[in-house]
Parts: sequence; structure tokens; C-alpha cells
Amino acid sequence: MVNATTLATTVLVAASFLISIPQNHAFVPNTPLTRTQYSPTSTNFQHKTNYKRNLEIQADNTDDTTTTDSNPLAAFLSLLPKFPSSPNTNTTPIESEEDRIKRLAAERVLELEERETERQLQVKEDIIPYGFLFVLQFLPLLGTDRIEGLLYFFGMAVTTVYVGGRQVTLAESESVTLKSALFAPIFASFSIGVLYTLIKSGLDPTVLYAFLVTIFGALAISDIGVPILRNVLPAEFAEAKVTVPDSIAEVLKMEGERELPLDGLVTLALGVGATAAYWAPFPIEQKFILSNVIAWAIGMITLTSVSLGTFQTAAVLLAGLFLYDIFWVFGTDVMMTVATKVEAPVKLLYTAPPPPEGMAPRSYPFSVLGLGDVVIPGLFVAFMGKVDNVLKPEKFGYFNVAVGAYAFGLAACFIVNDITHAGQPALLYLDPACIGSALACGAANGQLKEVWNFQENPEEEEVAAE
Repeated sequence: MVNATTLATTVLVAASFLISIPQNHAFVPNTPLTRTQYSPTSTNFQHKTNYKRNLEIQADNTDDTTTTDSNPLAAFLSLLPKFPSSPNTNTTPIESEEDRIKRLAAERVLELEERETERQLQVKEDIIPYGFLFVLQFLPLLGTDRIEGLLYFFGMAVTTVYVGGRQVTLAESESVTLKSALFAPIFASFSIGVLYTLIKSGLDPTVLYAFLVTIFGALAISDIGVPILRNVLPAEFAEAKVTVPDSIAEVLKMEGERELPLDGLVTLALGVGATAAYWAPFPIEQKFILSNVIAWAIGMITLTSVSLGTFQTAAVLLAGLFLYDIFWVFGTDVMMTVATKVEAPVKLLYTAPPPPEGMAPRSYPFSVLGLGDVVIPGLFVAFMGKVDNVLKPEKFGYFNVAVGAYAFGLAACFIVNDITHAGQPALLYLDPACIGSALACGAANGQLKEVWNFQENPEEEEVAAE
């Protein structure tokens, strides 16, 4: 079911690009030959010999017209280290501020292009899962029975968690702090409470909420579409650039070369087109697949933009949202009301089968899987991939086990839903499956303590603690 977990997830998304170029300069001159180092009063014969030899070398290097005997000051100065004189003109040009900005911009573009190439290669490696996601969008053409809906949700959710956890990020992910994890259920409850209050008051927040979500969805499609199109179109597509007119470049405050990649512009146009089509005056029954595509792109970008930071933070976040989901689904009608009344691409939809004979018609024509039920456990699965990279387990991989646990928990949720014919809080099944499987896998690998204390960036955690 859709839930306000999606709202908390959207707020967590942030992207920041920081460039730090340290410039450390060190100059270490040749060790001077001084009297202190080789004192003639030393009782060590070797020191005496070295001192005498050094004096002879220094004497040979002095001007023939000057001797140490004729001028004591000159003799002393001759013992000091000699540095090569520098010409009046500096051979290294001084970098102007404008040149520095251009250089930094060029370095940033090069870094992004390298990351983009890595993303492209990762998508190519996962081409079968991406192809499966594409094929799933045609499943509604085959039928709208219960089994087709379950296959669609299960395939979309599990495959998205898998490929989303293997993505290459363009920038550093925003880490969730322990304090944020503790307050996440409170903030999510406040958000869903506000939406519910507005609905009950006769005010429909759908338009404003959906507008904000679709704008973000357009940007998400623009970003996630680049590595996908690069694997579909010729190589020239990835290399093509479009020159930006000076007037537009000044508005965008572009530094360095005023060019934009063609692939980014094409995917941005696709994102804007998808948003425009979503707002076309057609009923949602005719465009729910488009809504699902926008929601999928948002989920994929969220999985790369947010990191759980530490295992203990992840456990606190999932435990809090576990209780939140149970309360709002089983204890009130808030979750169901918001899920069916607020129409926005923050959930996966599939046409619901017709009700059995003798039952009232459905008030909402779709079965629903909330985007938060994909993203929140998906963040944990992606985090376990980082645990894999650091701990390098010999028996069971944490990422694959986490994906399997997510699939098991989602299947259990669907089975209970089918038996009871009542909406289920998916995190009731997903969160214990994910956390429990990770700890069990750590115990099996003999790394339970390492898993529990795992920190993605230990240095940052120490600074935050101080």
C-alpha cells in the first residue's frame, strides 16, 4: 500500500557536488654541510675525515680569486649551502582566477563523464533485469486478473531493489544520521496526518502534491535515462555536445566550455514529455503505466541519493517505520484514505480484478504497492552491498541475501493479503526479513560483530559524534 513513508523518502533526497583540490607544496633543500654536523673536535675519526673532505669540496667550488685563508668571512660563507639563482622571469605562469574557474569546471566535467561511463557499463552488465522491467509494462495487455497483478508488483519491486542497489552514483550520497532515523516515523506521521486532515476538510491536496512530484519525476527520468540510452543508441550519442548560446549560458551561470551533453538534453526532454503526458486530460486508468514509470525513476534516483550510513542507523530507521506502518494501516483508516484519494506517481498501480459476485464495486480501480515499500527496504539492500565490498564474506554475500530476504518478505505480504482480502502494511513483513537475514548472514560468515558495528564512513561518524 502507498504510505507516507514515501513522503519521508522524498525529503531525504539530496544531491551535493563538492570539489576539493588540495595543493600541498614542500621544498626540502639539500642537507647543508656545516660544522655542527661534522665537528673537528669530535673524537670520531670518521667524522674528522668527512669534515676535511667536505672542506676540500667546498674549496674546489669557490671562485679561484677568493681563498678561505685571505678572508675568514668568505671562508665561513663558503661552507653554507649554495642554491641555484633564479632568473628574473618566472617560467611558471601565474593562474588567473578566470583560468582557475575554467580548469575546475573542466576537471568536474571529466570526473562526471568518468562516472557516467561507469554507470553505462553497470547498466550494460544488468541489461537482462532492465529488459525484464521493460517487458513488465506490457503485462496489463495480457490481463488484469489477480495473478497478473501480483506478478507485476513482485517483478517490479524485487528487480528495482536489485538494479537500484547496484547502480553507480554520480555524487556522494546523503547519509541518514541516527537522529534523522529516530525522527523519521514522527515526520512521516505528521505528513500523512496533514494530508488526511486536508482530505477530510474538503480540500484536495492532489494537484499541488502531484505537481511537485512530477517535476521531481522529470528530473529523475532525465538522470536515470542517460546510462540506459547510451546502451541503446550508437556511441556517437554519448560523445555529442550541444553549444549553449551566451545569453542562456549566462542565465545558467555556466563556467568553462559552454556546452551540454546531447544525451542529457534528450533524456531531459523525455522527462518533461512524460510529465506533460501525465497531466494530459485523460483518466488515470489510461495512463497508470506512465505513472508507474515516473514513480520507478523517482525510486531509482532515491536509492543512489541516500545512504543509511551505519548498520545501527539502518536498524533504527527500519524498526521505527515498521511500527509506523502497522499503526496507520491496522489502527486507523488514514493510510487507506490517503492511498486512494491522493493521486500522484508515488505508488505502483495495477488494474484491480473485478470484485466477486455479490460484493460491492471497488471504490478505487487499482491494486497498489507504495513506493516507500520499495525504497525503504531498497536502501537497506543497497547498504548491504557496501557491507559486501568492505567485509568480503567468504560464504554468503550480504547483498544477494538481502535481495532474497526482500523477495521473501514481499511474497509473504502478498500471500496474507490474498488470504485476508485486507490491505497489509508491507513493512511488517519486509523490515524483519531484511534486518534478520543480515544478522543471520553475519553470524554464518563469522562477522556478526563487524556487521552490527559497520560504518560506511567511520571518519565522518567520529566527527559527527564529536
